[in-house]
Amino acid sequence: MSRRVVVALLGPVTWTPPGIEPARWRTALAEDVVDLLATLNEVETAVAVTAPDRWLADAVVWPGTPVYEVPEPTPNAVFAALAAGGSAAVYDQVAVVAADAPDVPGLTLGKLLRPLTTRPVAVAPAEGSGTGLLGVAARLPVPAWLPALDLDTTGPAEVRRAAPSPGDVAVTAGWRRMRGPADLAALDQAVEGWEATRALLSGRPA
Repeated sequence: MSRRVVVALLGPVTWTPPGIEPARWRTALAEDVVDLLATLNEVETAVAVTAPDRWLADAVVWPGTPVYEVPEPTPNAVFAALAAGGSAAVYDQVAVVAADAPDVPGLTLGKLLRPLTTRPVAVAPAEGSGTGLLGVAARLPVPAWLPALDLDTTGPAEVRRAAPSPGDVAVTAGWRRMRGPADLAALDQAVEGWEATRALLSGRPA
C-alpha cells in the first residue's frame, strides 16, 4: 500500500469577514482544516508554514503532528521540505491543501489523491470567489516538469500545459475557499464540522 501524507499549507488569508480580527479568523480556518485532516483514513497528516507564522501552526496542530517550516507558502516549497527532510523516501504520495476551506469534505480530499495510482499529478480547483487551487497532489519524487505553483493564482490549465501530456494531470472535484462574502454565505449550518469557524462567526469563543 502506498504511504501518503496530506499537508495543510497555512498560507496567508486574503479576506476576513467584517468585525472579525484577521488573526482569529485565520486561526479558526486553519484549525478546522487540520481537524479534518486528522479524521482521514489511510493517510498521515502534517502542516507547513513560514517561520514568521509558526505561531499559527503551534495554535492548531495536534500533538505529534509534523510541522514543516518553508521559505514561502507554496506547494513547491512543501515538496522541497519533504525531500530535504528525507520524507520523499518515506512517502509515495503527497497532497498539499489550502487551509482556508474549513468545510471541505474529506471525500473531496480523498478524490485528490485517488488519481495518483495512474497519473503523476492531480489538482483540485478552487471554487467560488477568486482563482487558484484547493490543493495539488503528486507522486514522490515530484516530476521535474511541475511548474511553480501558487494556490491563489495557478489554475489547472496552467499545470496541464506544463506536463509532457495533459493527461498526466488529473483535475478532481473542487471546493470553495473562504475568500469573499459569497463563500461565507455558502457555508451550510446543517453540515457537521468547521466548529472553530462556526463558533467564531456566532460570536462564541473559538
